[in-house]
Amino acid sequence: MKATGIVRRIDDLGRVVIPKEIRRTMRIKEGDPLEIYVDREGEVILKKYSPITSLSDFAREYADALSNSIHTTVLIADRDEVIAVSGGSKKEFLHQRIGSIVEKVMEDRRTLVVNRIHEEVNKKAFSILDSEEENDMECFCIAPVIPGGDVIGAVLICSKEKGVVMGDLEQKLAETAAGFLAKQLEQ
Repeated sequence: MKATGIVRRIDDLGRVVIPKEIRRTMRIKEGDPLEIYVDREGEVILKKYSPITSLSDFAREYADALSNSIHTTVLIADRDEVIAVSGGSKKEFLHQRIGSIVEKVMEDRRTLVVNRIHEEVNKKAFSILDSEEENDMECFCIAPVIPGGDVIGAVLICSKEKGVVMGDLEQKLAETAAGFLAKQLEQ
């Protein structure tokens, strides 16, 4: 655990304010759920809650099946990071923060298909991860996972191979995977 040097007092209602710098760094927004843990040494730990992580084993198996069917990389992410990888380097993708393009898809609640061969945009637009390392894709499809009206993550089908084009099939597969994961969380 890393000390921040910030001290806050609990008010008369038992509330404590999480400093703006920490909220920004951890991407915690108003209304975000937090899990509260207590350890044996008396430390209270707040962790951003992600309902999709309860499905991480299932999500990984679904990503494996999908990746094996279409022979490309499949990623499943919560609102902050990639939680399942198949068909690509786990070291490159797993637990990496998502990029602004994935956040935008979740915010817009709409599937996005991008093919570099058809669009001239800067490389940063093709970075699906918020990383210093180059992770730009030749093409990708991103579908938001929306159980009960709340966006909790996304399914990404992507490829770095030149000449690969994403189309209606990949869009439907990503949307189907996102819908299926959403249904699993609604049960």
